[in-house]
Amino acid sequence: MDMKKRITLELRNRSPAEIVELVLDNSRSADGEVEGLTDEFTELEFLSMVNVGLSSLTKLPPLPKLRKLELSDNNLSGSLETLAEKCPNLTYLNLSGNKIKELSTLEALQNLKSLQSLDLFNCEITSLEDYRESVFELLPQVTYLDGFDQEDNEAPDSEADDEDDEGEEGAGPTGEYDDEEDEEDDEDGSEGGEVGLSFQEEYNEEDDDAEEEDDQAGAPGQKRKREVEDEGEEDDDEED
Repeated sequence: MDMKKRITLELRNRSPAEIVELVLDNSRSADGEVEGLTDEFTELEFLSMVNVGLSSLTKLPPLPKLRKLELSDNNLSGSLETLAEKCPNLTYLNLSGNKIKELSTLEALQNLKSLQSLDLFNCEITSLEDYRESVFELLPQVTYLDGFDQEDNEAPDSEADDEDDEGEEGAGPTGEYDDEEDEEDDEDGSEGGEVGLSFQEEYNEEDDDAEEEDDQAGAPGQKRKREVEDEGEEDDDEED
């Protein structure tokens, strides 16, 4: 699928100004250029164009709010000066798997003052002697190169950190809410127990009353039976 069609598909009947994240991975660019992407994407913060056949960035539109740009596995060997001009607020840039060979190619990134993380995995430049030291010296604003800082400390996973923060924030209120529910359940249980006890007592009293009524109702019947038996005995005496 070409890049223009992919962008239309990703819009899903929304306007470009509503899009914050856009993933165009594995689509096809025309003649190695960015196409279909316009300056109407004013709110775009994350753009991924992995393996789309890019060899130039000259047609990249102004994206003033763009923070993260994924350009790995393309054919880029230069034109990085476009990034400083069109995406001045980039904090993360992934150029892994491109054709960047010389340190001088990265000089264009010096104007990306907010750039904190740069990835150049599988680029020929990584085979240069003192590659890491040279890049950190050339781009002092960069904290993490290929996922590690100058002291070889690994870059934190921003997505995992966000999830942890959400979990910690949600733990307190959720716990309090559960405690309140438990207290309410206990109160309901106590009230239910008292109601159940009262009902049982009333039920037992009704059973006792019913038994007394049965006894009273049965007494006349027994008396009538005895009267019949007495009459029978009197009749026998008269016949004798």
